[in-house]
Amino acid sequence: MEHLLQVLLILVGIIVAAKVAGAISVRYGQPAVFGEIAIGLILGPTVLNVLDWNLFSHTASHGAGALNTLLGAADQSDSLNVSAHSLYLKGLIQDLAEIGVILLMFVAGMETDLEGMKKVGKIAFWAAMGGILLPFFGGASVSVYFGYPLYWEAIFVGTILTATSVSISAQTLMELRVLRSREGTTILGAAVIDDVLGIILLGAVTALSAVGIAEQAEAAGIGTVILIILKMSLYFLVFWFVGRRYLERWCEVIRNFPASQALLAFVLVIAFSYAWAAEYFAHLAAITGSYMAGVLFAQTRFKEEINSHIHPLTYSLFVPIFFVSIGLRANGRELGGEIDFLIIIVLLAIVTKMLGCFVGARVTGFDNLESLRVGMGMVSRGEVGLIIANVGLGRGIIAQDIFSVMVIMVLVTTMITPIMLRYAFPPVHEAYGEVFESIGQVEDKKSEDEARRERQT
Repeated sequence: MEHLLQVLLILVGIIVAAKVAGAISVRYGQPAVFGEIAIGLILGPTVLNVLDWNLFSHTASHGAGALNTLLGAADQSDSLNVSAHSLYLKGLIQDLAEIGVILLMFVAGMETDLEGMKKVGKIAFWAAMGGILLPFFGGASVSVYFGYPLYWEAIFVGTILTATSVSISAQTLMELRVLRSREGTTILGAAVIDDVLGIILLGAVTALSAVGIAEQAEAAGIGTVILIILKMSLYFLVFWFVGRRYLERWCEVIRNFPASQALLAFVLVIAFSYAWAAEYFAHLAAITGSYMAGVLFAQTRFKEEINSHIHPLTYSLFVPIFFVSIGLRANGRELGGEIDFLIIIVLLAIVTKMLGCFVGARVTGFDNLESLRVGMGMVSRGEVGLIIANVGLGRGIIAQDIFSVMVIMVLVTTMITPIMLRYAFPPVHEAYGEVFESIGQVEDKKSEDEARRERQT
C-alpha cells in the first residue's frame, strides 16, 4: 500500500478509535481521556502492536515515490525497508501528537483564570503547594531507592507526580452538583495553581537537564547553569511583555485582514512561535511557551472568538492523536521487572497528593472532611501527567520503562478520582445543588460590584 494511503488509514483508525473509546468511557462514568489512553494501549505494543502489522510496515515500491527515495529503499534489504517504513510512520504519528500537545497546552492556558486564582485565596494556594511538594520529593526519593539516578530520571518522576488534571475533577464535581461548594471552588483554584507551578517546575527541570545531558550534569560548571537560568528568565520577561503589550492590538489588525480564518492563523503562528522559542532559546519545554501564549491571549477581548475556533481544530484531530499515541508508545510487556516500582508509584501518587493537599487545606482553615475532599479531588493526573511524561520521554530524560509506568499511574489515578469524590460527597438533592449554584452566582455578583466600586474610587 502506498505511504499516503497508510497515513490516511492510520489517522482514520486513531480518530475513530479515540472517539468511540472516549464515548464508552463516559458511558460508564469515567472521563473520555481514560478510554482514549486505554484504546492506545490496546492498539500499541502492549496488546496488538498495529503499527508493526504488514499493512503499515511496508510500502509498495512502485507507489512510494519520494519516501522510497528518502529512505534509499532501492539499496536496502526488504527487512530494513520494512523497518524504515514502520519507523517513518511512527515518527509521523509522534510529530502530529507533539503538535496536539502544544495545542492542548495552549487551550489550557486560555482556560487559566488569573483573576480567579487571586480570589480563591490562601487555602487553594497552600493546598496546591502541599500537593506539589510531597509528591515531588516522594517520587524522587522512591525512584532513587529503586536505583534510578537522581539527575535526572528520579527528579523527573517527582515532577510528573506533581501534576493535577483540573478537567476530570471539574467534570465530576459538576455531575455531583457541588462545583460551587467551598471544597469544589478550592479544588478548581488549587488545580489551576498546581498547573501553573507545575509548568514552571517542568520548565526548570527540562532546562537544567538539558545541561546535564549535554555535559554529564556534574561536569557542568556553575556558570553554565546560571546562563541557562538567565535565558529562562529573559524568555519569560520578553515574551510576556510583548504579549501583554501588543497581542490585543495585533489581533484587532489581523481580524480585519481580508483572508479566511486570519485570526486563527495568527493565533497558531504565535502559539507555535512561543513554543519554538521556549525550546530553542531558553531550553524550556515547548509546551511552556504555548501555555504562556494561551494565558496571554486569554487576557484579550478576543478570548471567546479564539476559543470557538481553536477548540474544534484541537479536539477533532490533534488531541485524539496525542492521547492514543501515548498508549501506542507505552509497552506494558516491558513492566515484568518493574511491577514493584509500578505498584509503589501508583500508591505514592494517590497518597502523597491526598496527604499534601489535606495538610495544606487543613492548616489554612478547612476541617478534616473538607480537607480530605480537596485532597481526593486533586489526585487525578490525567492529561497533564501525560504531557509531562511525554516531554520527558521525547527529551531522553526518562526511559521507556518509566514512561510505561507513568502511563499506568495516570490511568489508575484518572479512574479512581471520580470514584473517591462520589463517596466523599453525599448525594446532593437537586434543589440543594441549585442553592450551591445560587450562592456562587451571588458571590460572583458581589465580587463584580466590589471591583466596580474600586474602579470608581
